[in-house]
Parts: sequence; C-alpha cells; structure tokens
Amino acid sequence: MFFLNFRNSPVVAQGGAALVAVALAVLGYRSYGWGGVALAAGGVVMWVLLHMTRMLLVLRRTAGRPVGSVASAVMLHARLQRGMTLLQVLALTRALGQCVSPPNGDPEAYQWTDGGNVRVRCTFARGTLAQWELLRP
Repeated sequence: MFFLNFRNSPVVAQGGAALVAVALAVLGYRSYGWGGVALAAGGVVMWVLLHMTRMLLVLRRTAGRPVGSVASAVMLHARLQRGMTLLQVLALTRALGQCVSPPNGDPEAYQWTDGGNVRVRCTFARGTLAQWELLRP
C-alpha cells in the first residue's frame, strides 16, 4: 500500500506517528476515560522503548569491531536493498562504515572492506539507502 510507505518522507512519518499517538489517546479516552489514555500512553512508551532497545543493541554490536570492516563484502552487497536505513545496514555489517563523503552532506557515503580488499560503497540520500556498488581491487 502506497500510503503506508513513509520512508521517502521522514517528516510525514514523524507527523504520522504523532497523529497515531494522539488518535490512540482520544480513542482511549472516549472508550475508557483517563484509564484508556494511560493505557494508550503505556503502549506508545513501550513502542519507543522497543525501538530504542533495538538501536542500542545494534550500536553495541558495532562498537567492538574495526570501522569499515565486514566479513564478506560480496555477501553484504547481495543482501542490500534500496530504502534500507543506516541502522538496518549496520545490523547487517555489525561494524560502523568508513565515511567517504564530505561532512554534513545530504548524500552520505560509507564503505566497508573485507579481508580480500573488496569494498562495498553505500550512498544514503535523506537517511535511506539510495545506491550501492561493489568495488574489487
């Protein structure tokens, strides 16, 4: 469904999430009074905590590995999909990427290299994976 894909517009996604939270609070109040609002707020807090836990787990896994290294660049290249977020790519690589783009630029480029000096360069536009390429020596 086209209206459920908010990856191309982060502002709409954030506004949509806030709108859903307010709608849940209103629905909870109309159904169960202030107890329904508390239940809706608890659900929203649980959702935020689940996403924070996932983000911290991915960042903890990446902290122990060298920057820009990956076990197999070819396997990483095969698993990448357009529209993935940087957090999803970090979960695949389990390492932070080496930044190869100028600082504070919108198309950000990161690369990962394996033991055979094969590199994967990923370009993120507006926070999502726009393109990637496999570079062999």
